[in-house]
Formats: sequence, structure tokens, C-alpha cells
Amino acid sequence: MIEMKGVQKTYSNGVTALHGIDISIDQGEFVYVVGPSGAGKSTFIKMMYREVKPSGGSVFINGHDIGKIKNRQVPHLRRNIGVVFQDFKLLSKYTIYENVAFALEVIEESPKKIRRRVMDVLDMVKLKNKARFKPDELSGGEQQRVSIARAIVNNPKLMIADEPTGNLDPETSWEIMKIFEEINARGTTIIMATHSKDIVNTMKKRVIAIEHGRVVRDEQRGDYGYEA
Repeated sequence: MIEMKGVQKTYSNGVTALHGIDISIDQGEFVYVVGPSGAGKSTFIKMMYREVKPSGGSVFINGHDIGKIKNRQVPHLRRNIGVVFQDFKLLSKYTIYENVAFALEVIEESPKKIRRRVMDVLDMVKLKNKARFKPDELSGGEQQRVSIARAIVNNPKLMIADEPTGNLDPETSWEIMKIFEEINARGTTIIMATHSKDIVNTMKKRVIAIEHGRVVRDEQRGDYGYEA
């Protein structure tokens, strides 16, 4: 589903974040991306939804070289990709329902389908009873569940999560990880950058470790491998 061939990224300030990355990820995999701060994890993640373009090499999503698509095609690419961030990125003036519905409104789904789908995903993340709340009326864990609902409302084939439990307490983090496991069990590929040693070591998924912009380890059922 995802293939990187010789991917390099050098930013305008001269910093090279990635050096010759070669990696393949199959449909339905659950992959942790680990490594020290500043290792290149976020750049690696952002390549997959075209937030960052490679300076060299190619990034393929379902056979399409996304480094070569035009900017106007990027929104179409992202319809099949859900993204979850550490800081939630919810729209503070919108209700929970409106935050999730927005992802369907921009692709002009019918109001009937929007309502049914939004309530389905809010039910999945156990927030159906808070659809009319605003983000600041929810806890951090609840806000992250809203961001997950928003990311999956389009039934994406790929979900990318950048430190999704970074701002959450351990108990809430495990609740969030159970939701990710359920999403993965339904066939969605999940790529997750994380610093959580406990989660990685307990859940035993594929682990890709990045250091100094290079993949230094790629293991099935891997461990975190760093001191937390």
C-alpha cells in the first residue's frame, strides 16, 4: 500500500531530515514509528499525506507517486487518509458533531448520509451522547476520540497518527489504543509515530526505528528499543 524508494528530504535551511529511506507497508498493517526526538519521524509521517514532499526518491500510495501529483489533487488523495495529531486540531467554535461532519461536508455528501455516518463513528468512540458539546467542554482523552472519529468518518484505507497519546495520561492512552486496534481490525492500515515505550512493548506490532534520518531497525512484533 505504501512504498518509499530512496526517499530523501532536505529542508530550505539545509537540514536533511531523511536519508535514502526504503520501506514497504502492506494494506492492513499496524506499524509503530519510533526513535529519538529530531530523528526524522514526523517528516517520515508527513510524507505519507503529502504535507511534505521528498527532495529525492519516490513515495507511492496504492501505486501512485504522490510526490508528482499536483497540489489541486492533494485533497482527493487525503480523502482516503485519516490523520490524528497529538494536539487534536479540533475547531473550537464547532460542536463535536460539526467537527466530525465537516470532513464529509467538504466532499459534498448528502445530509442524510452525513448524519448517519457521524453518529455511527461517534458511537464507536463512545461520544454519541456528547455530539452537541464544544471541544473545550471535553477532557483531553475525549477530544482525541473526536479527532479519531473525524479521521475515520470517510472510511479511510490509511490512518496516520503522530504522537496521538502524547498529551494523555496512561489510562486514557490505553483507551485510545483500543480504538486504534478496533479500527485496524476492520482493515485500515495504521502508521503511528510514538514515544510510548509501554504501548509499543505491550502491543507487539511492526516497529520501524528511525535515527538521524535513516531506518536503523524494522521488526515484526518489535520492541520500543529505547530508554523512555
